[in-house]
Amino acid sequence: MKTKRKMKYSTSKKLNGLIFMLPWLIGFITFFAVPIKNTILYSFNKVEVGASGGIELTFNGIQNYIDLFVSEVSTTSQPIQRIFATENISIFTNLPLIVIFSLFLAILANAKFPGRGVVRVIFFLPIVLGLPLIVEWTANSTGRMMIESASGGMFGAENGAELLLEYTFLPKKIIEFLAVVLENIFQLFTRTGVQTLIFLAGLQSISPSHYEVAKIEGANRYETFWKVTLPLLSNVLLFAVIYTMIDLFLNSSIAEEVYNFAFTKSKIGVGSALSVVYMVNVLVVLVIVLLFLKAVKVIDKK
Repeated sequence: MKTKRKMKYSTSKKLNGLIFMLPWLIGFITFFAVPIKNTILYSFNKVEVGASGGIELTFNGIQNYIDLFVSEVSTTSQPIQRIFATENISIFTNLPLIVIFSLFLAILANAKFPGRGVVRVIFFLPIVLGLPLIVEWTANSTGRMMIESASGGMFGAENGAELLLEYTFLPKKIIEFLAVVLENIFQLFTRTGVQTLIFLAGLQSISPSHYEVAKIEGANRYETFWKVTLPLLSNVLLFAVIYTMIDLFLNSSIAEEVYNFAFTKSKIGVGSALSVVYMVNVLVVLVIVLLFLKAVKVIDKK
Protein backbone atom coordinates (compact mmCIF):
# COMPACT_ATOMS: atom_id res chain seq x y z
CA MET A 1 0.00 0.00 0.00
CA LYS A 2 1.39 3.32 -1.10
CA THR A 3 1.73 6.02 1.51
CA LYS A 4 1.06 9.65 0.72
CA ARG A 5 4.20 11.70 0.47
CA LYS A 6 4.10 14.76 2.69
CA MET A 7 5.07 18.11 1.29
CA LYS A 8 8.26 19.61 2.67
CA TYR A 9 7.86 22.51 5.06
CA SER A 10 9.93 24.84 2.88
CA THR A 11 7.82 23.95 -0.18
CA SER A 12 4.60 24.42 1.77
CA LYS A 13 5.83 27.79 3.03
CA LYS A 14 6.65 28.96 -0.50
CA LEU A 15 3.28 27.74 -1.78
CA ASN A 16 1.40 29.56 0.97
CA GLY A 17 3.35 32.71 0.20
CA LEU A 18 2.48 32.42 -3.49
CA ILE A 19 -1.22 31.94 -2.67
CA PHE A 20 -1.06 34.97 -0.37
CA MET A 21 0.48 37.08 -3.16
CA LEU A 22 -1.84 35.75 -5.88
CA PRO A 23 -4.47 38.54 -5.59
CA TRP A 24 -1.72 41.15 -5.88
CA LEU A 25 -0.15 39.37 -8.87
CA ILE A 26 -3.51 39.22 -10.65
CA GLY A 27 -4.13 42.89 -9.93
CA PHE A 28 -0.64 43.89 -11.06
CA ILE A 29 -0.85 41.99 -14.34
CA THR A 30 -4.37 43.27 -15.01
CA PHE A 31 -4.05 46.92 -14.03
CA PHE A 32 -0.31 47.78 -14.03
CA ALA A 33 1.65 45.56 -16.42
CA VAL A 34 -0.20 46.75 -19.54
CA PRO A 35 0.01 50.49 -18.64
CA ILE A 36 3.73 50.13 -17.90
CA LYS A 37 4.28 48.43 -21.27
CA ASN A 38 2.32 51.18 -23.04
CA THR A 39 4.24 53.90 -21.19
CA ILE A 40 7.57 52.47 -22.32
CA LEU A 41 6.22 52.14 -25.87
CA TYR A 42 4.91 55.73 -25.94
CA SER A 43 8.24 57.07 -24.64
CA PHE A 44 9.92 56.02 -27.90
CA ASN A 45 7.18 57.41 -30.14
CA LYS A 46 5.52 60.66 -31.06
CA VAL A 47 1.95 60.20 -29.89
CA GLU A 48 -0.80 61.99 -31.81
CA VAL A 49 -4.52 61.64 -32.38
CA GLY A 50 -5.18 59.80 -35.64
CA ALA A 51 -7.27 61.24 -38.48
CA SER A 52 -9.93 58.60 -37.92
CA GLY A 53 -9.63 58.73 -34.12
CA GLY A 54 -7.56 56.71 -31.74
CA ILE A 55 -3.83 57.04 -31.10
CA GLU A 56 -1.27 57.27 -33.86
CA LEU A 57 2.34 56.38 -33.03
CA THR A 58 5.38 57.62 -34.96
CA PHE A 59 8.67 56.10 -33.85
CA ASN A 60 11.27 58.73 -32.97
CA GLY A 61 13.80 56.77 -30.91
CA ILE A 62 15.13 58.57 -27.86
CA GLN A 63 14.10 62.03 -29.04
CA ASN A 64 11.52 62.34 -26.25
CA TYR A 65 14.25 61.72 -23.68
CA ILE A 66 16.52 64.29 -25.34
CA ASP A 67 13.75 66.89 -25.42
CA LEU A 68 12.90 66.14 -21.79
CA PHE A 69 16.34 67.13 -20.53
CA VAL A 70 17.33 69.67 -23.22
CA SER A 71 14.36 71.77 -24.30
CA GLU A 72 11.50 70.99 -21.92
CA VAL A 73 10.90 72.77 -18.61
CA SER A 74 8.55 72.13 -15.72
CA THR A 75 5.35 74.05 -14.99
CA THR A 76 7.43 76.26 -12.68
CA SER A 77 9.88 77.01 -15.54
CA GLN A 78 12.63 74.89 -13.99
CA PRO A 79 14.84 72.37 -15.83
CA ILE A 80 13.80 68.76 -15.32
CA GLN A 81 17.27 67.96 -13.96
CA ARG A 82 16.74 70.42 -11.12
CA ILE A 83 13.35 68.87 -10.30
CA PHE A 84 14.94 65.42 -10.01
CA ALA A 85 17.84 66.75 -7.92
CA THR A 86 15.49 68.56 -5.53
CA GLU A 87 13.21 65.54 -5.12
CA ASN A 88 16.10 63.13 -4.52
CA ILE A 89 17.56 65.41 -1.85
CA SER A 90 14.13 65.62 -0.26
CA ILE A 91 13.80 61.82 -0.31
CA PHE A 92 17.16 61.20 1.37
CA THR A 93 16.37 63.89 3.95
CA ASN A 94 12.81 62.92 4.84
CA LEU A 95 13.13 59.12 4.57
CA PRO A 96 15.16 58.55 7.77
CA LEU A 97 13.18 61.21 9.59
CA ILE A 98 9.80 59.60 8.82
CA VAL A 99 10.97 56.04 9.51
CA ILE A 100 12.66 56.90 12.83
CA PHE A 101 9.71 59.00 13.96
CA SER A 102 7.30 56.17 13.04
CA LEU A 103 9.35 53.67 15.05
CA PHE A 104 9.38 56.07 18.00
CA LEU A 105 5.58 56.45 17.88
CA ALA A 106 5.14 52.67 17.60
CA ILE A 107 7.31 52.07 20.67
CA LEU A 108 5.23 54.59 22.63
CA ALA A 109 1.97 52.98 21.49
CA ASN A 110 3.31 49.52 22.35
CA ALA A 111 4.14 50.47 25.93
CA LYS A 112 2.03 48.86 28.66
CA PHE A 113 -0.17 51.27 30.60
CA PRO A 114 -3.82 51.30 31.78
CA GLY A 115 -6.32 52.14 29.04
CA ARG A 116 -3.80 51.82 26.21
CA GLY A 117 -6.49 50.35 23.91
CA VAL A 118 -8.53 53.54 24.08
CA VAL A 119 -5.41 55.65 23.71
CA ARG A 120 -4.39 53.71 20.57
CA VAL A 121 -7.79 54.31 18.97
CA ILE A 122 -7.63 58.03 19.75
CA PHE A 123 -4.00 58.21 18.64
CA PHE A 124 -4.18 56.23 15.40
CA LEU A 125 -7.57 57.27 14.04
CA PRO A 126 -6.53 60.80 12.97
CA ILE A 127 -3.15 59.50 11.74
CA VAL A 128 -4.73 56.89 9.48
CA LEU A 129 -7.23 59.45 8.22
CA GLY A 130 -4.31 61.72 7.35
CA LEU A 131 -5.16 64.70 9.56
CA PRO A 132 -6.38 66.69 6.52
CA LEU A 133 -8.55 69.09 8.50
CA ILE A 134 -5.89 69.65 11.15
CA VAL A 135 -3.18 70.27 8.57
CA GLU A 136 -5.35 72.72 6.65
CA TRP A 137 -6.35 74.45 9.86
CA THR A 138 -2.77 74.82 11.09
CA ALA A 139 -1.69 76.05 7.66
CA ASN A 140 -3.76 79.21 7.94
CA SER A 141 -2.80 82.11 10.14
CA THR A 142 -5.67 81.73 12.62
CA GLY A 143 -4.89 78.11 13.44
CA ARG A 144 -1.16 78.76 13.72
CA MET A 145 -1.68 81.72 16.02
CA MET A 146 -3.97 79.68 18.32
CA ILE A 147 -1.49 76.78 18.50
CA GLU A 148 1.48 79.06 19.14
CA SER A 149 -0.41 80.94 21.84
CA ALA A 150 -1.47 77.66 23.49
CA SER A 151 2.03 76.16 23.34
CA GLY A 152 3.95 79.29 24.15
CA GLY A 153 5.13 79.60 20.56
CA MET A 154 7.27 76.46 20.69
CA PHE A 155 6.09 75.29 17.24
CA GLY A 156 7.74 78.18 15.46
CA ALA A 157 11.05 77.59 13.73
CA GLU A 158 12.75 80.54 15.46
CA ASN A 159 11.50 79.62 18.95
CA GLY A 160 12.36 75.96 18.38
CA ALA A 161 15.89 76.90 17.32
CA GLU A 162 16.30 79.07 20.41
CA LEU A 163 15.25 76.22 22.71
CA LEU A 164 17.62 73.77 21.03
CA LEU A 165 20.51 76.24 21.14
CA GLU A 166 19.93 76.87 24.81
CA TYR A 167 19.49 73.30 26.04
CA THR A 168 21.60 71.25 23.60
CA PHE A 169 25.13 71.28 22.21
CA LEU A 170 24.20 70.31 18.65
CA PRO A 171 25.76 72.05 15.63
CA LYS A 172 23.85 75.03 14.25
CA LYS A 173 23.01 73.30 10.92
CA ILE A 174 21.40 70.37 12.74
CA ILE A 175 19.50 72.71 15.04
CA GLU A 176 18.12 74.64 12.07
CA PHE A 177 16.98 71.38 10.47
CA LEU A 178 15.33 70.17 13.70
CA ALA A 179 13.62 73.52 14.15
CA VAL A 180 12.04 73.24 10.70
CA VAL A 181 10.94 69.69 11.53
CA LEU A 182 9.39 70.94 14.76
CA GLU A 183 7.52 73.62 12.85
CA ASN A 184 6.11 71.02 10.42
CA ILE A 185 5.30 68.42 13.08
CA PHE A 186 1.70 68.02 11.91
CA GLN A 187 2.75 67.35 8.32
CA LEU A 188 5.18 64.77 9.70
CA PHE A 189 2.31 63.04 11.52
CA THR A 190 0.39 62.71 8.25
CA ARG A 191 3.32 60.85 6.66
CA THR A 192 3.90 58.37 9.52
CA GLY A 193 0.48 56.77 10.07
CA VAL A 194 0.84 53.57 8.05
CA GLN A 195 4.49 53.10 8.99
CA THR A 196 3.61 53.41 12.69
CA LEU A 197 1.01 50.67 12.32
CA ILE A 198 3.56 48.49 10.50
CA PHE A 199 6.14 48.93 13.27
CA LEU A 200 3.52 48.33 15.96
CA ALA A 201 2.56 45.03 14.34
CA GLY A 202 6.25 44.10 14.17
CA LEU A 203 6.82 44.95 17.83
CA GLN A 204 3.84 42.85 18.91
CA SER A 205 5.14 39.87 16.91
CA ILE A 206 8.36 39.73 18.96
CA SER A 207 8.20 36.96 21.54
CA PRO A 208 8.45 38.18 25.16
CA SER A 209 10.98 35.38 25.80
CA HIS A 210 13.62 37.39 23.90
CA TYR A 211 13.24 40.29 26.34
CA GLU A 212 13.26 37.89 29.32
CA VAL A 213 16.57 36.42 28.18
CA ALA A 214 18.03 39.92 27.68
CA LYS A 215 16.86 40.89 31.17
CA ILE A 216 18.45 37.77 32.69
CA GLU A 217 21.71 38.61 30.90
CA GLY A 218 21.63 42.05 32.53
CA ALA A 219 20.98 44.13 29.40
CA ASN A 220 19.55 47.59 29.96
CA ARG A 221 16.80 49.14 27.81
CA TYR A 222 19.29 50.75 25.42
CA GLU A 223 21.13 47.47 24.84
CA THR A 224 17.86 45.55 24.53
CA PHE A 225 16.67 47.88 21.80
CA TRP A 226 19.85 47.62 19.70
CA LYS A 227 20.54 43.93 20.32
CA VAL A 228 17.00 42.50 20.40
CA THR A 229 14.28 44.82 19.13
CA LEU A 230 15.98 46.37 16.11
CA PRO A 231 17.46 43.11 14.69
CA LEU A 232 14.08 41.37 15.01
CA LEU A 233 12.44 44.31 13.23
CA SER A 234 14.85 44.24 10.28
CA ASN A 235 12.32 42.87 7.78
CA VAL A 236 9.61 45.21 9.06
CA LEU A 237 12.06 48.11 8.84
CA LEU A 238 12.85 47.21 5.22
CA PHE A 239 9.14 47.15 4.36
CA ALA A 240 8.56 50.51 6.08
CA VAL A 241 11.51 52.05 4.20
CA ILE A 242 10.21 50.83 0.83
CA TYR A 243 6.67 52.01 1.59
CA THR A 244 7.93 55.43 2.70
CA MET A 245 10.04 55.84 -0.43
CA ILE A 246 7.18 54.97 -2.77
CA ASP A 247 4.82 57.25 -0.84
CA LEU A 248 7.26 60.17 -1.03
CA PHE A 249 7.81 59.67 -4.76
CA LEU A 250 4.08 59.37 -5.50
CA ASN A 251 3.46 62.64 -3.68
CA SER A 252 6.41 64.42 -5.28
CA SER A 253 6.27 67.19 -7.85
CA ILE A 254 7.59 64.77 -10.50
CA ALA A 255 4.30 62.85 -10.46
CA GLU A 256 2.49 66.14 -11.07
CA GLU A 257 4.83 66.97 -13.95
CA VAL A 258 4.07 63.62 -15.60
CA TYR A 259 0.37 64.48 -15.56
CA ASN A 260 0.99 68.03 -16.84
CA PHE A 261 3.13 66.88 -19.76
CA ALA A 262 0.70 64.15 -20.82
CA PHE A 263 -2.67 65.84 -20.33
CA THR A 264 -2.11 69.60 -19.96
CA LYS A 265 0.61 70.11 -22.57
CA SER A 266 -0.62 67.18 -24.73
CA LYS A 267 2.92 65.79 -24.95
CA ILE A 268 2.17 62.18 -24.17
CA GLY A 269 5.52 60.95 -25.55
CA VAL A 270 7.54 63.33 -23.37
CA GLY A 271 5.32 62.60 -20.38
CA SER A 272 5.87 58.87 -20.91
CA ALA A 273 9.62 59.42 -21.13
CA LEU A 274 9.46 61.31 -17.84
CA SER A 275 7.54 58.39 -16.32
CA VAL A 276 10.18 55.89 -17.43
CA VAL A 277 13.04 58.04 -16.09
CA TYR A 278 11.00 58.50 -12.93
CA MET A 279 10.64 54.72 -12.44
CA VAL A 280 14.34 54.14 -13.08
CA ASN A 281 15.19 56.88 -10.58
CA VAL A 282 12.97 55.24 -7.94
CA LEU A 283 14.67 51.88 -8.49
CA VAL A 284 18.17 53.41 -8.31
CA VAL A 285 17.36 55.26 -5.07
CA LEU A 286 15.83 52.09 -3.64
CA VAL A 287 18.97 50.07 -4.45
CA ILE A 288 21.17 52.76 -2.85
CA VAL A 289 19.07 52.71 0.33
CA LEU A 290 19.09 48.90 0.48
CA LEU A 291 22.88 48.78 0.03
CA PHE A 292 23.26 51.35 2.80
CA LEU A 293 21.02 49.37 5.17
CA LYS A 294 23.02 46.21 4.43
CA ALA A 295 26.30 48.07 4.90
CA VAL A 296 25.30 49.28 8.38
CA LYS A 297 23.89 45.77 9.11
CA VAL A 298 20.36 47.03 9.76
CA ILE A 299 18.93 44.32 7.47
CA ASP A 300 20.19 40.83 6.78
CA LYS A 301 22.57 40.30 3.84
CA LYS A 302 20.74 37.17 2.75
